[in-house]
Amino acid sequence: MNANILDLTSAYAACRRVNARYGKTFFLATKLLRPEQRPAVHALYAFARWADEIVDAAGVDDREGELDRLERLLDSCMKSGEPSNPVLNALTDTMRRYNIDRTLFTDFLESMRMDLHVTEYADLDALGVYMHGSAEVIGLQMLPVLGTVVPRADAEPYAARLGVAFQLTNFLRDVGEDLDRGRVYLPQDVLSAHGVDRDLLQWCRCGRRANVRVQRALDDLVAHTHAIYQLAEPGIDMLSPASRPCMRTAFTLYRDILGLVGCEVLWRRVAVPNSRRLAVAVPGAGRALLARAMSK
Repeated sequence: MNANILDLTSAYAACRRVNARYGKTFFLATKLLRPEQRPAVHALYAFARWADEIVDAAGVDDREGELDRLERLLDSCMKSGEPSNPVLNALTDTMRRYNIDRTLFTDFLESMRMDLHVTEYADLDALGVYMHGSAEVIGLQMLPVLGTVVPRADAEPYAARLGVAFQLTNFLRDVGEDLDRGRVYLPQDVLSAHGVDRDLLQWCRCGRRANVRVQRALDDLVAHTHAIYQLAEPGIDMLSPASRPCMRTAFTLYRDILGLVGCEVLWRRVAVPNSRRLAVAVPGAGRALLARAMSK
């Protein structure tokens, strides 16, 4: 076998291991994709995880410099075709194979840089600027891999909204962990409307105590996120039939997290029970097999 093919196979395998370790719910959903689609999704995930780990790295003096270095490595790998890292090897192959716009990665890394300097957002509009690069572009990167039955441009707004819905869900689930990193992604105007500030969030986290004002603010943001899921949902039927079971499973399981959001997210990580994951994933697997059989 050609050495380049072996290198690429091992590069995609490395990305798969990253996805399996850190993105368990998403990794479960990717199993419902066609086997030839999965490596590209793992590559996209692994690159995003790499940047995220740079941002959250403790003891790194120049995190912005590290992000700049990552972007230079990506450009160098794209231009020369010489892999400098397994993740970049797999990613650049994915970008070429599916004709994924390079600017989506520029926008993504720009939002990652925002995390180094911005610790809170005044309102949903301000947060939306951040989420364009950190969430919307993820949906747009995925869309060429998933395929569509409509012109891609028609499906793009729905893919972007679903990326936002997933990230808002993560913000609500991870509010306590983000607080430890000095960040509050929940919009300040929503918190203030309920008499909530950073000190109150910290009080709840440190004492593992619930608070009615915090709960009402979380409820408002859960309702807002549910509305975005509703706006994004029609886009699932715009995907290729073989991709719909995967995205329907991810859609359902991430949306289920919203039902677990209460004050306890400030001191523990909530998760969809394994029994529920299986109840959603098993029928999804059946639909995926049927879609593959019908496409042959």
